[in-house]
Parts: sequence; C-alpha cells; structure tokens
Amino acid sequence: MIRAAFFLAACLAVSTAIGARPVLAAESPFEPGLMRLAEVLGSLHFLRNLCGEKGDQWRLEMEKLIASENPDPERRARFIASFNRGYRSFSGAYTQCTASATEAISRYMKEGETLSRDIASRYGN
Repeated sequence: MIRAAFFLAACLAVSTAIGARPVLAAESPFEPGLMRLAEVLGSLHFLRNLCGEKGDQWRLEMEKLIASENPDPERRARFIASFNRGYRSFSGAYTQCTASATEAISRYMKEGETLSRDIASRYGN
C-alpha cells in the first residue's frame, strides 16, 4: 500500500511539474513517457481490480494527469487511447487473478514509479 501511495504521489508530481511548462506537445521530449504512463495506469486499473482492489483509483489518477496537462482535444484523445490500450491489453487475456497477473502488477507499479520519477527529475521545474 505504501508503494501505491508513493506511485500516486509521483504521478501527481509529474503531472504538476509537466503541466506548468508552456511547451507544445509536438516538441515535448517527455511526451512518449507520459503516454506510456497513461498506458501503465490503464493496465493497473484492470489488473488491480481483477486481483481484488475495488474502485477507480487508477482511472482517477489518469483523470488527474489529464487535468494537470490540460491537453488540446487531439492530445487528450491520445492520452485516453493509451490508457485504454493498457486496459485492453490485459482484459482480453485475464479473466481471473493469477500469479502472472500479480507479477504484472508488480512490474507495472515499478515501471510507473520509474517513469514518474524520471519525467519529474528530467523535465520538472
């Protein structure tokens, strides 16, 4: 649970730090990392609910990321598509929580933490 709290705080820090910068999405070097983070959040939303965590915690974190970025409609659509791609990548393969699903959760939590930390340290204010 502490790891999840750290990950959520890191996501919020990234979105706050990045959202304040007046850089166009087309020239943003952190854009691929943010899109991957959106995909990781989608994967976690599916997997954590599959394995017993009920609620919308990861979807709400995605909403916070989008709100802090305040993207134009095209970029917003890319964020949503990335989140949905992450969600669908597991929804078609898993119908119950398995050992590989819990391993995927662990890996995605680590990746999300790394992405958040790297984006914030490289591009944050």
